[in-house]
Amino acid sequence: MKPRQAPYLERSRHMTNVRALLEARFPGEGRPAILREHLARACEDFIQSGLADTKFEAELSCGADDKFWPSLSEALIFQRLQGKRFLPRAAIGVGPDFLLQADGSRAWVEVTCPAPSGLPADWLELQPNVATTMPHEQILLRWTSAIREKTLKLIGAPGTAGYLQSGIVLPEDIYVIAVNACRLRHGPFPALLGISQFPYAAEAVLPIGPYQLQIDKSSLEVVGRGHQHRVAIRKPNGAAVSTYAFLDPQNRQVSAVWAADFNGCASIGNTEPSAVIHNPFAACPLPIGFLPCDDEYVAKHLNDDELLFERIEASSSDG
Repeated sequence: MKPRQAPYLERSRHMTNVRALLEARFPGEGRPAILREHLARACEDFIQSGLADTKFEAELSCGADDKFWPSLSEALIFQRLQGKRFLPRAAIGVGPDFLLQADGSRAWVEVTCPAPSGLPADWLELQPNVATTMPHEQILLRWTSAIREKTLKLIGAPGTAGYLQSGIVLPEDIYVIAVNACRLRHGPFPALLGISQFPYAAEAVLPIGPYQLQIDKSSLEVVGRGHQHRVAIRKPNGAAVSTYAFLDPQNRQVSAVWAADFNGCASIGNTEPSAVIHNPFAACPLPIGFLPCDDEYVAKHLNDDELLFERIEASSSDG
């Protein structure tokens, strides 16, 4: 689908507003100016594409982090999807954020950017010469919550129809949840990998826990090693949150999770990693290599009772 061009004066007004709010959020010259320009171009391209919904600019400029970052995430995800074919849809702003052509199938991408609720300030704001413990359980809870929310958007919840029931997403469509976790960073450093050294996204949808050693009590020798089988993680109130999302048959319509850490800082030399976690039981699998990412992970069936979770070489196709 070719970008839909807005009138020149309207585009100019939009970008004047966007550049002004970026100036206020990221003041200064040098690296901040480079970052602002990069983010402004991403927003401008998104607006000009005709794929940004009517509330994009308002939420970007309202001043609230919980509006700004999810809106900016849509523009940054759109930027990464350049080269893909965007398909026409009934209404922009109704349903998931993007609709793509993927090897003869329709692929929806739903974007979310979890807030750093419950994370300690000394993790979010790096302090020089101060040691900080990684709050991996709190971070993982933000991932499980974000993925669960967007899963329910698809399959519905009691009293609420999802995209499938409303007919926006068809049963034969691919559905990807894109989680931009840039707000969960440790200062400027990405925090995409969990305690298992696999992405948090993988820990949120499969029972992958910390790596452990088994030691014989008598000889004190290591007799086994591997990742814990973690079926749930506890909230601060003690409630258990399942890490079985991709093993639950009701979630088969979720094809994959695209785990990202995008905030535009690649423009000033920082890293913005990403990974795709494929659902081994997906009703409509996402083609390997379709989404641009650094790593892709699949869980291969060894037998009826076992899966082998492994990293595969990431690649990107034109879809």
